[in-house]
Amino acid sequence: MSSSSYQPPRKALLSPTQLEWFQSSETHKRITTYIETLNEAVVGAKLSDQCEESDGVKAVLNALSRVEEIARDTPAVENSASRFGNPAFRTFYDKVQKASESLHAEIPGLPAESIPEISVYFNEAWGSRSRIDYGSGMELNFLCWIICLERFGVVKETDHKALVIKVFWKYIGVMRVLQSTYWLEPAGSHGVWGLDDYHFLPFLWGSAQLRGHKYIRPKAIHDAEVVEEYAKQYIYFACIQFINSIKTASLRWHSPMLDDISAVKTWDKVNSGMIKMYRAEVLNKLPVMQHFLFGSILPYDGPPPLEAGSDPHSCEGHAHSHVVSGKIITGKLINGGDLGGDLGGAGQREVGWGDCCGIPVPSVFGAAQAEKDKLKKPGERLSGPGIRPVPFD
Repeated sequence: MSSSSYQPPRKALLSPTQLEWFQSSETHKRITTYIETLNEAVVGAKLSDQCEESDGVKAVLNALSRVEEIARDTPAVENSASRFGNPAFRTFYDKVQKASESLHAEIPGLPAESIPEISVYFNEAWGSRSRIDYGSGMELNFLCWIICLERFGVVKETDHKALVIKVFWKYIGVMRVLQSTYWLEPAGSHGVWGLDDYHFLPFLWGSAQLRGHKYIRPKAIHDAEVVEEYAKQYIYFACIQFINSIKTASLRWHSPMLDDISAVKTWDKVNSGMIKMYRAEVLNKLPVMQHFLFGSILPYDGPPPLEAGSDPHSCEGHAHSHVVSGKIITGKLINGGDLGGDLGGAGQREVGWGDCCGIPVPSVFGAAQAEKDKLKKPGERLSGPGIRPVPFD
C-alpha cells in the first residue's frame, strides 16, 4: 500500500441504509472474525499465564503505560458541584493526541506514512473529548487499532493470547484509571440493560477463558468468595468484582442482564451468546456505529454519506435519524437459561435521543462521591478505584 493510499478516517454510517450495507461488508467481517480469533486464543487461559511478549506487544504495552502516566500527571480539577465528567479529561485527551505521533513512531515495523490514519483509532479509544464519556464504541476503536497493527505485522498470530490477557487487560486497567479520575459518563443511556456502564469485550473474552472449566459455573458470580478468588485469574470475575466495588445491592437490581446470564448452564453458551450479542448490540446498532471511522485499512465503499447538516435531526456534526426501530436484547432469558438466541429475547423499541447523542448520565464514580460527601470531613476527596460503593437507587 503506497503512502498516497492512506486516508484520514471518517464517519460514514449515518443512516439505516448505510448500516445495512456495513453488516454485509468486508470491514464488518474483518472485525467479527478478529474478535472470534482472539476469543479462541484465550479459551482456558488465565491472566497469570506465561506467554511470550514479542517486540510488538512490548511496544504496545509501553504506549499504554505512557497514556496511564499522562493521566496520572493530569489530575482532575475541582468540580465537586457536578456528578458528571471532569473537564480535566479534555486536557488529558489533548496531551495524548499531542504525544500520539511519537508513541507510534516508537512501534517497530509501523510505516511512518500510516501513522496519521492508525493513530486516530488510538486517540479515539480513550473517550469522547466533547462529551467526556466512554462506551463500547470507544472500546471498538481500541480493537480496530490492534487490527491495524496486525495488518502491518507489528503483532502477529502468535501474539493473539498476549493481546487479550496482557494488552487488552492493560487497556482496561488504564480505562479504570480514566473512569475513576475524570468520572467519564457512560456513553448512551442503555442503563441497567447493558453489561456494565462502559465495557463489553471483557465479558466476551472473559467468558471464553472459562469455557470448559471443570468447576466454576456462571452462577458463581453471586458467591463473593469465589469472585474474590478468581478475579486474579479470569477477566469475567475481575469485571464482576469491579462492579461490586462501586455499586451496592445485588446484580439483580443494578446489572440484571449479568444476573440473567448467570442462569445459563455453561460458559460455552455464555460465550457464544456474547458474540451474537456483540454483533446485535454494538456492530449492528446505529447509535454506536454512527461514530465509527473508516479509512484505507478498514474501508467503506457503501452508499455515500449524507452531507453534514442535511438531516434536520443531526447533532454534533453527524446526521442520522434519532428514531430507529430494531431488535434488542431484553435481558430476559428464554425458558430460564437458553441463551437464545442465546442471550435474551427479541423485542422492538425506538432508539431515542438519549441512546444516541446522550442525555448526560452521571458517572457511578460521581454518584459515589456525592454519597461520600454526605459523610466526609471538610477537605477529603475521593480518589482512585478504591471508592466507597454507591447504593443503587
